[in-house]
Amino acid sequence: MANEDIVIVGGGLAGATAAKTLRTEGFSGRITVLAAESHPPYLRPPLSKDYLLGTSGEDALPVVPEEWYGANDVDLRPGARVTELDLAARAVVLGDGSRLRFTSLLLATGASPRSIPLPGSALAGVSTFRTVEDSRRLRGALADGGRKVVMVGSGWIGMELAAAAATYGNPVTLLGLEEVPLAGAIGPELGGFFRSLHEANGVRFRLPASAAEITGTSGRVTGVRTDTGEILPADLVVIAVGVVPEVGLAEAAGVGIRNGILTDASLRTGTPGILAAGDVANALHPFTGEHHRSEHWSNALNGGKVAARAMLGLDAVLDTIPYFYTDQYDVSMEYSGFPSLVAGPPVIRGSLADKEFIAFWQREGSVVAGMNVNWPRAAKPQKAIKALIGARAAISPDLLTDSSVPLDQLLDRLPG
Repeated sequence: MANEDIVIVGGGLAGATAAKTLRTEGFSGRITVLAAESHPPYLRPPLSKDYLLGTSGEDALPVVPEEWYGANDVDLRPGARVTELDLAARAVVLGDGSRLRFTSLLLATGASPRSIPLPGSALAGVSTFRTVEDSRRLRGALADGGRKVVMVGSGWIGMELAAAAATYGNPVTLLGLEEVPLAGAIGPELGGFFRSLHEANGVRFRLPASAAEITGTSGRVTGVRTDTGEILPADLVVIAVGVVPEVGLAEAAGVGIRNGILTDASLRTGTPGILAAGDVANALHPFTGEHHRSEHWSNALNGGKVAARAMLGLDAVLDTIPYFYTDQYDVSMEYSGFPSLVAGPPVIRGSLADKEFIAFWQREGSVVAGMNVNWPRAAKPQKAIKALIGARAAISPDLLTDSSVPLDQLLDRLPG
């Protein structure tokens, strides 16, 4: 394989992890990582959490130290723009017209913030949120407090940004299309838990409501007019309404697309030698038999490893149970499972009022998802939740909620 050329388009966690895994697995051929951003690959979760709050620094961001690439003979090209995939010639075309041949190609192009065609969205003080530059800029704007912030979007990123803004002492108003924030992800009861958490920290909600216009004076934002006609004063407006997978290159080249780049469980597309990983990949998951596209870091981390091994002809399947986490104020939450399988409300172990609980979601008696909030780490709640999901065993709600039974003993209590 020393004569093979592997090209990775995308400089995020999936792409960097794939490059690292290739070297770890003994690949000695050429590896080129084409990163659209102007710096080495970094982790995104801290951007809306501890990095934004200033409790972690620049050293918390890199996927691997910058010197790792040179030391491991990986050609990292920050700021490299790929304009075309020439699959007939097995080459990628760069913005300067140069071409780079490949034996195998990994598309890890990620996603971009979804835009809203709002009047006034080009005003100063209005932004989306995705990159390290966005986080630095927002931190600088929030850090002194006293800025009126309107957050458009009540998903995980919008809620995390609202928490950071309020923690810095900025008055925050949050708009969302749901009647309860996060209800589409975790249901109205737990969405209500997070709403109450934010309201206790001074955040105001306008739900359901949407922004109709962003108003301004002298080129700078002054407010947001909602679809109900209310004017919300604003010094800063952040639009956080999800992301769109970057499929343009793949689609133009004829690679299969459906809510991302379609792949099998080994992250291979229908085009020989072309794989996809990370936010852009809509991969077949062995557990559900369905395709899933995940925008969380664990998917990018595990997907990069699987794609690398698949390119080397090794047995590799992306069969890990999806996982993500959030930190908001004094609440630390972890979630594992398959939201698409959830049927009905969760059963709760612990107390929402005390901010220490585990929520289990079931389908036909089996646990398909679980979320722990401020649960003691020594109990390893996510390990236990993943074991329950993987077992596919029917378990009674009474047993799940019985705090006298340790989490790691739940499976032992099942009959047979």
